[in-house]
Amino acid sequence: MQAITEAILTLLESGRRGALATVIRVSGSTPQRPGARLLRLPDGGLVGTVGGGAVERAVIEALDACIEDGKPRVVPFDLGPDLGMCCGGRMELFVEPVEALQRLFVFGAGHVAQPTVALARTVGFQVTVIDDRDELNTEARFPDCRRVLAEPREAVRELDLGPQDWVLVLTHDHRLDEEALDACTELPHRYIGMIGSRRKVFRIIQRIHARRGRPALERVYAPVGLDIGAVTPQEIAVSIVSELVAIAHGHDAGHLRAVDHPLLARVLDGEISPEAAGAAEPAGD
Repeated sequence: MQAITEAILTLLESGRRGALATVIRVSGSTPQRPGARLLRLPDGGLVGTVGGGAVERAVIEALDACIEDGKPRVVPFDLGPDLGMCCGGRMELFVEPVEALQRLFVFGAGHVAQPTVALARTVGFQVTVIDDRDELNTEARFPDCRRVLAEPREAVRELDLGPQDWVLVLTHDHRLDEEALDACTELPHRYIGMIGSRRKVFRIIQRIHARRGRPALERVYAPVGLDIGAVTPQEIAVSIVSELVAIAHGHDAGHLRAVDHPLLARVLDGEISPEAAGAAEPAGD
């Protein structure tokens, strides 16, 4: 029990997702009793046991599925018919994700970032703010947040971005937005949102494409936010954080996202300019 508790604490500090299986009910002859636990770590390691052999292999599959989708489940096994084990009893296990607060990395400490960070913290994100302007990236403006005083590329080398992490690009400079997007799309992530007009988004992706080919855009949401007609920084913050919540819960919402728009392919193929493609302008630039 101590080894599992220590491993869970280390896992929570890492910001990664693991999964824990606990035997909750047994009948007949079984290799473990209620309360036995098996922890699956993000790197594939295991702590504890629920019986070994075929039942443990099956539980590991359930743990891996839980790490993938983040959903708890009750998993029953008839050890004889299901797994061919001679003991022939029945076990039920509760499999649950183990993860810390979701980590959100925000590039930019300006007038949109401040209300966005404040609102994101209220819905459960652990926030890191990246901006080299020490007069803006302060404890007073971003209380209880980790703060990194650096430009995007320098910061990205130290962030240890993982597949469960969220990224917002909200800087004051198109060059910095491009730098952050370019650097982060090459790393594992759950979500990247970048503020700006459709024209700006297409232009930035066009430049990245010209340098190194089309970046991975499957989890890129740009322009960022839900289409609620937001205008003020506070309204834009609501639009952005609402998008985070919708994606976290797997809810299909009205995204401003345009990186999968057919016009982008025409821009990257050189058929039209970003300016021509950006006729519809979402809020923010």
